[in-house]
Amino acid sequence: MNRIRTRLILAFLLATVLPLIATVWIMTSLLERSLSFSTTKELDRLSKSLQETGRHYYNQARENLRAGADSGTLPHKDFSKTDEGGWPADIADFWQSGEPDRFVIAGTGGNRLDYFVRRTDGVWSYSRDLGDIHLDDLSREYRDARKLVQLAEERNLRRGFTITLILMVATVWIVSFVWLIYLANRVSRPMQQLTAGLAELATGRLETRIPAEGDDEIGRAVAAFNRTAAELQQSRDRLVYLTQIASWQALARKMAHELKNSLTPIRLTVEEILARQPESERQFMTQAAQIVVDEIEALERRVRAFSDFSAEPALRMTALDVNAILEERISLLKTAHPGIEYRTEAAPNLARALGDSDRVKGILTNLLENAADAAGISGTVLGRSSESGDRVIVEIHDSGAGLSDEALRTLFEPSISFKTRGMGLGLSIARKDALVCNGDLGLVPGKLGGAGFRLTLPKA
Repeated sequence: MNRIRTRLILAFLLATVLPLIATVWIMTSLLERSLSFSTTKELDRLSKSLQETGRHYYNQARENLRAGADSGTLPHKDFSKTDEGGWPADIADFWQSGEPDRFVIAGTGGNRLDYFVRRTDGVWSYSRDLGDIHLDDLSREYRDARKLVQLAEERNLRRGFTITLILMVATVWIVSFVWLIYLANRVSRPMQQLTAGLAELATGRLETRIPAEGDDEIGRAVAAFNRTAAELQQSRDRLVYLTQIASWQALARKMAHELKNSLTPIRLTVEEILARQPESERQFMTQAAQIVVDEIEALERRVRAFSDFSAEPALRMTALDVNAILEERISLLKTAHPGIEYRTEAAPNLARALGDSDRVKGILTNLLENAADAAGISGTVLGRSSESGDRVIVEIHDSGAGLSDEALRTLFEPSISFKTRGMGLGLSIARKDALVCNGDLGLVPGKLGGAGFRLTLPKA
């Protein structure tokens, strides 16, 4: 289980749920209080009261008008049957209905109440002015108020506000929660990879690397892990190589001692045999003895090479001008290889390197000699210098045929060669000297079609 991600999610829940609950409670309380001041209920009560008041007033006005008409104290308008064609519409409608009497709200906005009474010869009309009371306007306002009350009841405003608020808050919270899960995964995944990488590193898998993402603290931690793993891998490879070289050196010392002890008596015995032969057989024996002596000398060269290989001269680290050393080595070797074209690409203002002068010169001499041999009589050798980070770099390239797969597998391993030039130990000694100087020697793609070697040294 990813504990960091879980902790981030729990922290989000604790940091948001309680404030969220408090916020919803406060908002609903305020909403409830604000809606409690709503005019819907008050409007309902007032509209009903207005209805009762208007009805009571209307009935009272009717009774007063009827009483006045019955007592004969009120004036009236007489609409004679003989003038029926000129009657107003409301009078004609009343006459046609057959009703004995009728009350009609008339006037501007219903501010007058008319009372029609059927007579045998026509219609009498009594009127009462209601003053500032407009019954039509009152009825219309009452209807509008009842519509508003009914609409509010149908919509249930408080519930709608509450549901909308809850849905909105829940949506925002869910979106934030999903975003947090994404962020938690994004934050915890590199840390989980870093933990797994450290576990792999602890088991000895120094080739473990973690994909770098971002430039934040976690990204820098991942980069530091990769850098540390690379340095540990290089240190392990160097230690393994130096350990192998040390084993070879111990073997070389023993072999050199044993061979030297054996070769000297052999040489003396062959020379003694040659001296004791009669004159008649001396020519044959001379040839045979020369062959034996030549082979002994070849073996002695190998013995000297093994002795040099097993030797460990004192290390003297100083600041070196790599460009000057490279030019010096090329100048010394030009005379031995007159057909070779030597080219240099030296970086200007190159930083000084820290190393042993004799060892660095020996490394470059070995690389340049090998490059000349590989390039051939009319080949080309290129020497380049540059710097990268805290390292000074020297590269030697040749225009030869390159290295075979078999040579690549054992390139820096000590071996015995019986060539006229070279003992098979040069590259082994060169890499050992580079490692001793806190640098390294390795292969790079050739710039001239052949092999390429890179010597790296720390900056002074």
